[in-house]
Amino acid sequence: KVSNHLQYCFENMNESCYKTALSSGLRVTLYIVLGLLTIFTVGGNLMVIVSTVYFKQLHSPTHFLIASLACTDFGLGLTVLPFSTVRSVEMCWYFGKTFCRFHYCLDASFCYSSIFHLCFISFTVPVSGMFRAVAWIFSLVFSFSVVFTGANEKGIHELVNALSCVGSCQILFNETWVVVSSLLYFIPFSAIIVLYSRIFAVAKRQARMIEMMSNNTQLSDNYSDRVGRRERKAAKTLGIPVFAFLVFWSPFLIVVIIDAFLNFITPPLVFDIVSWFAYSNSAINPLIYSLFYSWFRKAMKMFVSCKILRLDCSTMSLFSE
Repeated sequence: KVSNHLQYCFENMNESCYKTALSSGLRVTLYIVLGLLTIFTVGGNLMVIVSTVYFKQLHSPTHFLIASLACTDFGLGLTVLPFSTVRSVEMCWYFGKTFCRFHYCLDASFCYSSIFHLCFISFTVPVSGMFRAVAWIFSLVFSFSVVFTGANEKGIHELVNALSCVGSCQILFNETWVVVSSLLYFIPFSAIIVLYSRIFAVAKRQARMIEMMSNNTQLSDNYSDRVGRRERKAAKTLGIPVFAFLVFWSPFLIVVIIDAFLNFITPPLVFDIVSWFAYSNSAINPLIYSLFYSWFRKAMKMFVSCKILRLDCSTMSLFSE
């Protein structure tokens, strides 16, 4: 229930933003729901990271890519979602203007990093590591440089001043930077189609090579065969997180694009809804892994049962033979 009585974010400040007070019951419910979403995002992705680092069978380019993707979701849950929760429930930003910019930059960096991680796929460990580093560095440098230099507000200063008040955290982008940011989303995902074609071509070629090796050695189910099948299956199922990212983030990006060209007329409630829908992608990824990756389910069982305390646990088999 929303009260019609308007209040101020800061009662003793003339330039304070107005806020629409929510009922106590609704506020508690939102804190519980968004808090659980944050906890699941942090806990679930931390489990993916730890599993990949701990179990030696997961030390492969594909699984390192999944772990790096989990790092972006973990970072979002740890550094962005707690403050976004307070802003969404209280309808005010209480953490200062400078931290508002820092908060947004982290948010954007994790988003771009996820996109580029999904794009930079390779079966070669050194190349894969290089691309992961590029994804992280470029995302951070781009987001922070654009916002903290004020380039995003060039030409719209009057609109920014008109919409700003003490207690708000609204980072506006002019049309130029909205287009640039959108291209950083759409171009990588267009490239993903080409990259996946390449991945499956490589997987098919590996399958033929393994089959030839098997015929030569008379071992139809040797270790190389199992590794090859495992890598091909992991590469294919990685398409599921890609599809999930498209579903969860596309509404937010569409709203941002429309908003920039229509003088930011989107109601705060609508913007908040699409933002949290996009954030949910970070919480849903561990669930995707648990449903489609048998190695993740086995790793979870090992952690829950505390069997990882065994010295030989890191070398156990997580894959079906």
